[in-house]
Amino acid sequence: MNRSLLQIAVASALTSVAACAAEVSFRNDVMAVLSKAGCNLGACHGNKNGKGGFKLSLRGEDAGADYSAVVRDMLGRRVNPIEPEESLLLLKPATDVAHEGGNRLKKDSPEYALLRRWISDGAKDDRPTAPKLTKIEVSPRERFVGAADPVQIKATAHFSDGSKRDITRAACYEANNTLPEISPTGLVQPKSAGETTVIVRYLDQQTPVTLAFVPERKGFKWSNPAANNFIDEPVFAKLQKLKLNPSPLATDEVFLRRAYLDLLGVLPTREEAQAFGVPPSGGAADGDRLKAGLQARRAKLIDELMKRPEFADFWGLKWSDLLRNEERTLDERGVKTFHAWIRQSIADNKPLDRFAAELIAARGSTYSNAPANFFRALRDPVSRAEATAQVFLGVRLQCAQCHNHPFDRWTMDDYYDWAGVFARIDYKIIENKRTDKSDKHEFKGEQLVQIKATGSVTNARTGKASSPRFLGETKPVQPTADEDALLALSKWLTRADNHRFAAMQANRIWYHLMGRGLVDPLDDFRATNPASHPALLDALAAELVKSNFDMRHLIRLIMNSRAYQLASEPSGDNADDVMNYSHAIIRRLTAEQLLDATSQAAGVALDFDGFPAGTRAGQLPGPMPDGRKAKNRAPLDQFLATFGKPPRLSSTECERVSDPAIGQVFQMMSGPVMNDFVTRKDNRVGKLLDAGKPAREIMEDVYWASLTRTPSSVELKQHEDYVNRAKDKRAALEDVLWAVLNAKEFVLRR
Repeated sequence: MNRSLLQIAVASALTSVAACAAEVSFRNDVMAVLSKAGCNLGACHGNKNGKGGFKLSLRGEDAGADYSAVVRDMLGRRVNPIEPEESLLLLKPATDVAHEGGNRLKKDSPEYALLRRWISDGAKDDRPTAPKLTKIEVSPRERFVGAADPVQIKATAHFSDGSKRDITRAACYEANNTLPEISPTGLVQPKSAGETTVIVRYLDQQTPVTLAFVPERKGFKWSNPAANNFIDEPVFAKLQKLKLNPSPLATDEVFLRRAYLDLLGVLPTREEAQAFGVPPSGGAADGDRLKAGLQARRAKLIDELMKRPEFADFWGLKWSDLLRNEERTLDERGVKTFHAWIRQSIADNKPLDRFAAELIAARGSTYSNAPANFFRALRDPVSRAEATAQVFLGVRLQCAQCHNHPFDRWTMDDYYDWAGVFARIDYKIIENKRTDKSDKHEFKGEQLVQIKATGSVTNARTGKASSPRFLGETKPVQPTADEDALLALSKWLTRADNHRFAAMQANRIWYHLMGRGLVDPLDDFRATNPASHPALLDALAAELVKSNFDMRHLIRLIMNSRAYQLASEPSGDNADDVMNYSHAIIRRLTAEQLLDATSQAAGVALDFDGFPAGTRAGQLPGPMPDGRKAKNRAPLDQFLATFGKPPRLSSTECERVSDPAIGQVFQMMSGPVMNDFVTRKDNRVGKLLDAGKPAREIMEDVYWASLTRTPSSVELKQHEDYVNRAKDKRAALEDVLWAVLNAKEFVLRR
């Protein structure tokens, strides 16, 4: 036997002997056995309604209720101190009696012996005397090993009386993917190379262990790429441990297109591309000239783009999505008012902490005080609490409404005390010209957001009014004489030392530029969902605080990093990497980007009902009202919906869908929008033909407008051959335009 495994076995045996010598604790021993056996999981007796008439609290969150369920229910059948082996608590999990959950306890196991001894000793509840678990200590917390190497996790529990115990066998082990197999004693065996996070859980404590199983990669030699700034250092350090070299830098035309799409949501023009240095014709660029000062040119471009009005349009769109700026609850005027404020805040480079504080503390007319629309869309304390936690703190609280959060630290008391902070928000409806009388969530007219003198939230666990308390704090909210709970919240939330707020905003910016959050999903911060690069996230959050929450400052740093500027093409063995930024993540253009890019490439201005001709999709204040049936949507609105423009009914970026669908194929191949763009007489092809331009020049212009480059000699020859053979030159050139707009290179951000 492996020496380390032998040590674990001996330690477990000694622990079992010690447990037999001491009195069995229901709180710290029996509850742990029930968790280890999976009895209190949601699929078993931890279900809301229990199973087979036996209900336990989910993951053992309520030991008192579980004791009652085990001992007092079923008139002693579940535990029988006189004949312990006849207790259902032993018979069923050992399958001596039919058990839907199958065999959960071996009769010769220490767990079976522990339960039997507790029952024979009188099945006591040691609530008054049991020391409380204070923490669990786990090792290793992080490990990089070979692709076939097992990792033994060790766990120690620390209690309030100063005692500690080896709980390696008693702890529960859960991986966040299917990569490893984990034994009951914490031995992690990988099935293939890759990364995983193992959650070690004991009673109400849980700790993550990050493991990477690295293939041998014979002949690997670290390329030692130069770091552009501090962002690259932790990214490259992890890649080196994983034996993955990063891809080379993206070419100028790829970087240029990427920067325009990420910052402005639009494509660069031919003139802008050639001014930046993209070669004006086929063949190699002047390599020496371009390499000299490459980073300076890219840094200058980034600064210039962030000064353009399209920057505020595009990043305002992101925040409008997040803040649920939609017409059913805000009405048309409210949507435009709120969007204009969001956009202007970004144009003015308003610090993110002030932006958030103004939203949280806002009240008054939703027409004259735009940020008040944040709470107009959130009509009850629970919705306000959940949205505020998720948007500004990266906390998904929803699970804690019905039970303690199974994967995070938050209890039901935390949930309802936090909701209580928002209990006194009220609405004075000046008018409501609702068109759908049966829809109580539709509002058309001015409203005043105000603060009531009284208001509370009932805690579903206790049945009593909650005590308003900020998330993670131990003391109730105590506003001063000149501020209410929301004003106090706006100050607490945006304090420079509130690391969670800064980290959430930094992660959001990283996600929008890099395609994946350091914490992923980007608004799900919890110990059991650790960041892929924790030190980098901390550094970005600190940099955001240091810059007084200057969003542009952080964007500039990220985009100037080598990690951001890498090519999307895999290099060496990094093709399968999806979370360590060894190459740029390819992603489809968003709905607005794709529609605006198609319009720009085809040379056809968009025309949305109710907006000036030429308004871009990225400038629209809100989505089409959800109440209209999809079949009645205008073609442009239908296009946006098909490609995932969100209805803005939830407070998360995850509402925006990017998954491919067959409807998207039809839209691009033969949809009414594409057909109109390609065949319209005054489109790009038509205008160039009317100007007497030859087919070759027209095709080059289409490539520049669509792909930010000139066509290759092969592409050009194929197109020319096709056009020259065609009887209808105009139709043939339309086919070329259609083909380019349907190319992967066009619809993807590389």
